[in-house]
Amino acid sequence: MWNITHVAKYAALLVCLLFMGCAEEVLEPLDSLVTKIAFESDRDGSSGIYIMNADGTDLTRLVYGNYPSWSPDGKNIAFVSSRDDNAEIYVINTDGIGMTRLTNNEAEDSWPCWSPHGAKIAFTSDRDGNRNIYTMNADGTGQVNITNHSASDGRPSWSPDGSMIAFYSDRESIYDVIYTMNANGTGVTRLESEDGFFPSWSPDGKKIAFASRRDETRDETDEDYPHIVNVEIYVINTDGTNPKRLTSSGVWNNSPSWSPDGAKIAFFSDRDGNAEIYIMNADGTEQKSLTNDLGRDAFPSWSPILSVETP
Repeated sequence: MWNITHVAKYAALLVCLLFMGCAEEVLEPLDSLVTKIAFESDRDGSSGIYIMNADGTDLTRLVYGNYPSWSPDGKNIAFVSSRDDNAEIYVINTDGIGMTRLTNNEAEDSWPCWSPHGAKIAFTSDRDGNRNIYTMNADGTGQVNITNHSASDGRPSWSPDGSMIAFYSDRESIYDVIYTMNANGTGVTRLESEDGFFPSWSPDGKKIAFASRRDETRDETDEDYPHIVNVEIYVINTDGTNPKRLTSSGVWNNSPSWSPDGAKIAFFSDRDGNAEIYIMNADGTEQKSLTNDLGRDAFPSWSPILSVETP
């Protein structure tokens, strides 16, 4: 049930755990914290944003669009849509009303990501000739190119304190690599030398989950199209140490998104022959699918804590 007092209590406890070193037992298990997962799917014939409970139940189509990103207060979802003949960023209430267009130019704007305090949105755009990371205020004003590089930069992810942004870029390599930078674009640092993309910062700020082809398996049976058949999910410390592989399915596993307590990671995988939304524990154990549909389900975004179930 919805209980504002309990929501405030557990939100305060979560902040305490993540930033002040409080004991882990102050939080109830994730099962008692009501959260949802947004994702994109073409199951109804066109690409749309869907919302479901974190156990896969109560599935609802929200709006036509791609690449959802949940606001930190749980009230809005930013997403990408070409409804006006060009890929632009929009925001909509989670009840499906009040849609607002935030970007308006002839370029492609994509991959919105809310800052943890909800004041800004980072995103990717090629409006200056190549793909860079931009930030803007949550109402669409103050759009600024913060990477301003000749390479291709993509998929920003804010650190939980709002001071840094992770992204991937091919600026120093023929393949994509994870970088971090200050929220104003300064202090760009390469996380490690191996390839990686689609970074997602953990709620405690200590780790970054990402996808990588570093342990690739190639299909050489098609001479005209020898291709990589697997992408796996990894996690690494934010200082670039201790990379750990979480999936080993031999197919595509992509776009990790942390649960708000850091206990689980959502991602999408085609291990069952079709792209579906999966979750697993943060150590890679207990991987299971939440969706099962003939359409393509991808790019999950885990909500903040929306309420707390009480006895």
